[in-house]
Amino acid sequence: MSKRRVAITGLGVVSPLGNDVQSTWHNLLAGESGIAAIQQFDASAFPTRIAAEVKAFTPTVNTAGRHNRFAMSFTNYALEAAHQAFLDAGIKPEKYNAQRWGVITGSGMMTAEFEYLQRFQKTCAPDGETNWTQLQEEAHQFYKLVDFGKTTSNSGLSLLIQQFGIEGYATSVHTACASGGQALGLAMQVIRRGEADFMLAGGFDSMINPLGLSSFCLLGALSTYNDAPSTASRPFDKTRHGFVLGEGAAFLVLEEWSKAKARGAKIYAELAGEGNSLSSYRITDSHPNGDGAIQAIERALKDAGVRAADVDYINAHGTSTKMNDLSETNAIKAVFGERAMKLPASSTKSQTGHLIAAAGALEAVLSVLSIEHAQIPRTANLTTPDPECDLDYVVDGPREKSLGVVLSNSFGFGGSNSCLLFKHPEFEGAGNE
Repeated sequence: MSKRRVAITGLGVVSPLGNDVQSTWHNLLAGESGIAAIQQFDASAFPTRIAAEVKAFTPTVNTAGRHNRFAMSFTNYALEAAHQAFLDAGIKPEKYNAQRWGVITGSGMMTAEFEYLQRFQKTCAPDGETNWTQLQEEAHQFYKLVDFGKTTSNSGLSLLIQQFGIEGYATSVHTACASGGQALGLAMQVIRRGEADFMLAGGFDSMINPLGLSSFCLLGALSTYNDAPSTASRPFDKTRHGFVLGEGAAFLVLEEWSKAKARGAKIYAELAGEGNSLSSYRITDSHPNGDGAIQAIERALKDAGVRAADVDYINAHGTSTKMNDLSETNAIKAVFGERAMKLPASSTKSQTGHLIAAAGALEAVLSVLSIEHAQIPRTANLTTPDPECDLDYVVDGPREKSLGVVLSNSFGFGGSNSCLLFKHPEFEGAGNE
């Protein structure tokens, strides 16, 4: 039985490079950086004082609702990106089809705003130890009904469901940096199985707060190039020594192919394959030989029925950490053999920073736009080649190139690996025969 094909018909983005798809793509190709000194709080005492923040964001009237008091700041990014995706697709849930719509979100690990934690500490643990009597007597001083709504792990998913009237399949994914990619892959599978005809899928996140920043600083995972923010993210460069925290949201509208064609929808690309694996090497590192990543890439190719020789570009995970970049390079070499040296790859994190749970979703959008515009974004800040990372990382971009098949890699803390495969709508290969 042939698989139901999945069309991508709508895109929405709120990113460090822009608060919509067009500005994000334009600024990416123009070589702009979304990385700067942190503005949301005083980070002067931290080893890392830079991040890729969303700038000048104001929720639109279209995403306002009575439930929005339960939204954290980055949940508003999700509502806006989803709204953009529906507008772009020219279709949204209606009463007659709401049960055939589903939603899957890649969501982050921060389920309480730092301000809430501060209120708790000030009221009930001013000396560092929780005073349980004081907690009972003065709970109203720090705990409100909206706090419960905000701090549930599925609050963002629930708000999307309520805001847009989705009545079908719904779930959220948290696999760290692989979350957004795996949310899209699962949404593709839901349509293939016939459980839905339309899916809203993507990711949203922000860990740019004192707790998130301090956690990654303690791991030694962040770049400390504070005096040169725009060059701090240096994927595959010999001088790289850490990633840059980012924030934002990206959502895509997916449709069963024949339904999208029947209504005359613009189809950006086909989401044709996904691959997942769990490498379980270390909590923070991938295996140097690329073991888990190899499995994810090979499974995506097999799932799509595409040969490795058909791949034209890889949007790399490329975090700018020593181990990840080496591991991904070795994985690409293992899968593509001699052709790996001539296969264009680039890391857009060099300009957007690392959006954690939203990274895979944003990079899916950028991969789709690469197919539409036949342009490959460059890897910024790669100026000192690393002899161990010696692939074609596209430093001369944007590079003009017709793209039939594009891969997007997302490899998360804890060993979760995701690879998505996108096809040009007119690509004719093994998977479309």
